[in-house]
Amino acid sequence: MMTNLFSMFDPSTSIMNFSLNWMSSILGIIMMPYMYWLIPNRFIYLWNKILMMLHLEFKTLLGSTGHYGSTFLFTSTFSFIMFNNLMGLFPYIFTSSSHMTMTLALALPLWLSFMLYGWINHTNHMFAHLMPQGTPSILMPFMVCIETISNFIRPGTLAVRLAANMIAGHLLLTLLGSTGPSMSIILIYLLLIVQIALLTLEFAVAIIQSYVFAVLSTLYSSEVN
Repeated sequence: MMTNLFSMFDPSTSIMNFSLNWMSSILGIIMMPYMYWLIPNRFIYLWNKILMMLHLEFKTLLGSTGHYGSTFLFTSTFSFIMFNNLMGLFPYIFTSSSHMTMTLALALPLWLSFMLYGWINHTNHMFAHLMPQGTPSILMPFMVCIETISNFIRPGTLAVRLAANMIAGHLLLTLLGSTGPSMSIILIYLLLIVQIALLTLEFAVAIIQSYVFAVLSTLYSSEVN
């Protein structure tokens, strides 16, 4: 029995002060290479098709100024986040992407590297981004402040969006599931249908949020070129 509603997000399982729950984040790295050694099947073909579609879309978002091979960074980020989101849907597996520790560790280095690259190599271009075209002269100081603040909160919004969406769905599933023992048989059947529907929704959210994270990172990268 859970002592706290948020205990499912608590990385407390440990051996010799080493948290075992975070090991779920590297399971994908261990399991993915098998696709390159086994005989190609429909799953491998589908996965390669998805990655190729993402590569073409990210290449379009980056435009002609994007560096060669930069789309592999964002497709890898998409794959890593999606796998961690999907792993969290299985019972007794820690959802690492529901913690700001992981999401901020992904968003902050990406944003910081884009900013450093942009301000060092394209300083005038970065200053131009602080002032939208057609802004009245009287509003220019305010627009610079607003654009600067919006630029600084980008890694936070990326991290909070991913973590909050993962936490919200899991909490709803836990709240509904904890009411099961006090229900009648008919209501339990209804609860099972609702839980399956929510689990399907969480499956879609896991994929959508990893896609949103990768696309927004790509857009932030395209602005510095």
